[in-house]
Amino acid sequence: MRTILVASSKGGAGKTTVATNLAAHFAVEGKATALLDADPQKSSTHWCEKRAALDTAVLPLDGTRRGWDKSLPEGIQRLVVDARAGAMGEDLTAFLDLADAVVVPVQPSTIDLEATVAFLNTLVQHPRVKKGKLPVGIIGNRLKPWTTNSQQAVGQLKTWPYPVVAELRDTQAYVLMVALGKSVFDYHSEQIRSHQEDWAPLLRWLKKAI
Repeated sequence: MRTILVASSKGGAGKTTVATNLAAHFAVEGKATALLDADPQKSSTHWCEKRAALDTAVLPLDGTRRGWDKSLPEGIQRLVVDARAGAMGEDLTAFLDLADAVVVPVQPSTIDLEATVAFLNTLVQHPRVKKGKLPVGIIGNRLKPWTTNSQQAVGQLKTWPYPVVAELRDTQAYVLMVALGKSVFDYHSEQIRSHQEDWAPLLRWLKKAI
């Protein structure tokens, strides 16, 4: 089993969007995929429930309960963890112990950037991150590439000690797809393919990381 932790201390950063789309990608690839929802809001769980009738269904698991790590089903090839909003590094120890890679979504605002710096400072206290044994990647999320604000934000992200592994454009398509239990990897239109291209660098990075 390969595990990807999606985490951010900032609410609204786009954890669930990233987690659900990653889970869908693995499922569409034919991998037995589960999504461990550690956020009490249960948005990822609801997404899985809406997707349950598809051939590419994703198994929802409750990550808010103690002992979740002792009840992981056999046969899972890919596990995506949607961490609790507001969790800092010390709150994520059990997930960091298990993960093969961590992705951290960040929106292009000063508040989000500053909050993420504080979060990363706690994340690096985990021995696996500190020793470079657990890859951490940054995702620029809800970007408007034609704006100075997004360009400056991405420029700042690229000065951080972790790689920027994806730049995802701001679009309502993600909101609509999550509501349907779908993802960008479930469609083949020209417009959606352009969004799939935004994910390509992340998927290449994960392929090397896990």
